[in-house]
Amino acid sequence: QTDRLEREVEQLNEKLTPLTSFILPGGTPAAAHLHMARAIARRAERAIVALSEADDTVSLETVKYANRLSDLLFVAARYANDEGRADLLWKPGANR
Repeated sequence: QTDRLEREVEQLNEKLTPLTSFILPGGTPAAAHLHMARAIARRAERAIVALSEADDTVSLETVKYANRLSDLLFVAARYANDEGRADLLWKPGANR
């Protein structure tokens, strides 16, 4: 399953322009929801990593899957933002 996620990330990434800045969560409603899902997946990933450090029965594959899932959600959010053209770019100091 981790390999499948990696393939999906690669397929979506091929359609996106490379990032030149950090992006802010948001954009289209679909992208905003995908960014929220990514934040939740990252939280779960942190919990899985902590558990894996405390309990050696957690497989490395589980940790990798959680990481790739959040990667896929990030790339999918960019794709949902008109293939990255509607991404909200972070501009240092712009909101001061």
